[in-house]
Amino acid sequence: MRRPKPPAGVPGPGLIYRFAAWVGVTVMRLQRWRFDVEGLEHLPARGGCVIAANHTSFWDFFAVAQFPYLRLGRPVRILAKASLFRLPIFGQLITRTGCIPVERGNGGDALVHAVTSLHGGEVVLLLPEETISRSFELLPFMTGAVRMAQKAGVPLVPAVSWGSHRFFTTGRRPRWWWRLPVSVRFGEPLMVSGDDDVEVVTKELRARMAAMLVDAVDRYPDGAPAGAWWVPDRLGGAAPKHDAIERDHQATRARWRRRS
Repeated sequence: MRRPKPPAGVPGPGLIYRFAAWVGVTVMRLQRWRFDVEGLEHLPARGGCVIAANHTSFWDFFAVAQFPYLRLGRPVRILAKASLFRLPIFGQLITRTGCIPVERGNGGDALVHAVTSLHGGEVVLLLPEETISRSFELLPFMTGAVRMAQKAGVPLVPAVSWGSHRFFTTGRRPRWWWRLPVSVRFGEPLMVSGDDDVEVVTKELRARMAAMLVDAVDRYPDGAPAGAWWVPDRLGGAAPKHDAIERDHQATRARWRRRS
């Protein structure tokens, strides 16, 4: 399928972006991943847009970001932790693809950078949980997605993906999965006015994404086998208990704030 041109007035993807996107998409195509995607109509064809997605793997941003790029011709700027930008070679690569660095515990500079990109009509993707959820359920959200949509006056599109964690997630080596099913959902956009309470809207965003994730898991082609490491504990899987993971993450966030 030929990739559409980007909207008028928005810079097209550079060579490094196209190369990185080709690598990510090729990895998925070589394994013949089976994507079940719904809600593409909620992605705007032009103008700034924030996409907030869940985070269960090192690959879910590829799973989500490929659709604005391949279906609408819209390159996606991804917010990523700043430490990745300091890695040899890889840091230079993600910098040149337009990714935005975020210092954990202090995302002010990233917010300014993202809002500038949104005012320029670009798409920005971030993961409000900040880190991979080892329980594979939603962790508490930071307010950054809502704040940048509010400041830029652009739609905030909730998104979830399910399945790519079976390929590559924290604590596990990548595993080649032939015809791995991956479900992706884009939800109805939220418009955040200047008077809205960002904490309240963030709770609404999380509630919407939680419902979307439940739907994706319930309808997942491979089901939820009892005892499977990639299935949440509440469904009888062997993933770590969510309450314990959430407590651990809250403690980690507190450490990040003290260091900032």
